[in-house]
Amino acid sequence: MKFMAIIPARYASTRYPGKPLAILGGKTVIQRVYEQVKSVLDEVYVATDDQRIFDAVVAIGGKAVMTRADHKSGTDRIEEAAEKIGSDADVIINVQGDEPFIQPSQIETLMHLFDAPETQIGTLGKQFESIEAIENPNSPKIVTDNRGFALYFSRSVIPYIRGKERNEWFGEYPFLKHLGIYAYRREVLAEVTKLPQSSLEKAESLEQLRWLQNGYRIRVGLTDIETVGIDTPEDLARAEEFLLKHLA
Repeated sequence: MKFMAIIPARYASTRYPGKPLAILGGKTVIQRVYEQVKSVLDEVYVATDDQRIFDAVVAIGGKAVMTRADHKSGTDRIEEAAEKIGSDADVIINVQGDEPFIQPSQIETLMHLFDAPETQIGTLGKQFESIEAIENPNSPKIVTDNRGFALYFSRSVIPYIRGKERNEWFGEYPFLKHLGIYAYRREVLAEVTKLPQSSLEKAESLEQLRWLQNGYRIRVGLTDIETVGIDTPEDLARAEEFLLKHLA
């Protein structure tokens, strides 16, 4: 089975414009993401709508492809990029352009999900470490079936623990945090990007609910590694601290 990774990276982020080109430990954020993914996969591209990001990737010897600026999601952007690239990859991996600490083991876990022929889409989950983190609506929760396929994603705390005080919930169930890395069989990527927004997706503002609501099967791999995504300048400062500790 052949895998290809596409890293969507746009310049006009609402909370942090230009973050792919922000400097983290002497390298741009997008360079760090690219190098982490390239350590696992031979075929890696950055999909962007900005010439500055394109040029920065090419300058480090990377591959990039220009895409339209009007995409509503990274999934739509990587579908356009995959069409332009024309790869014969069986599975397309979508690594966010603001995840400079994505680990090779996480990418490999994602790839192994496709050993099962019924896996159409793969993603990762990690157990939460506190009730405060579980209650954060910016950290989506996952509930899976016994085979690891997602039953639902929510910004709310799921499942509800009946008969226990909320401060006791943490030890009663292994609440699972969703990490925003995906992989799709090539034909599935083409299909899901043609679907209209679903009612559940609109309600929770979670794109993956569109796929679930339309009957696609999302398998969840488990990781014990916490990633440090960068959405704001404050996140970049925390990432610098993380990098210093990691290199120490």
